[in-house]
Amino acid sequence: MPSYTFDLNGKPVSVDAPADHPLLWTLRDQLGVTGPKMGCNLDVCKACTCLIDGEAYTTCVTRIADVAGREVTTIEGLADGDKLHPVQEAWLAHDVPQCGFCQPGQIMRTVALLKKTTNPTDAEIDEIENVCRCGTYFRIREAIKSAAEHMPST
Repeated sequence: MPSYTFDLNGKPVSVDAPADHPLLWTLRDQLGVTGPKMGCNLDVCKACTCLIDGEAYTTCVTRIADVAGREVTTIEGLADGDKLHPVQEAWLAHDVPQCGFCQPGQIMRTVALLKKTTNPTDAEIDEIENVCRCGTYFRIREAIKSAAEHMPST
């Protein structure tokens, strides 16, 4: 079985897996990272969203072979020690989560969006397309706008 090495939340990891093995299952089953959730396993709900080299990817349809040598960031890798990422802070300030199942994917997709634009429009926010079963879309939108105001300038 082939071995794949990549950085996970800033630390190098190696896993043995078939090339077409979904990254989601590698993260959860082999590496014990439970932030990315399996919702649909079809690239629809986006609950499994993580960042790969800073871009949002749904890990249920991303092959482990495609992340070899790359940087994978999950929700567990956003905080800096005890200091939460500005998007995580905004989520708490706007009381976004209800059940919380979709929130890691929502947050990761928001982080990727805010890396591209410091002042996202409603249309850009709507392009996130993560499914929230509880329907907290208004609070999500407000949290994204608030987080945008508190993101460090790059």
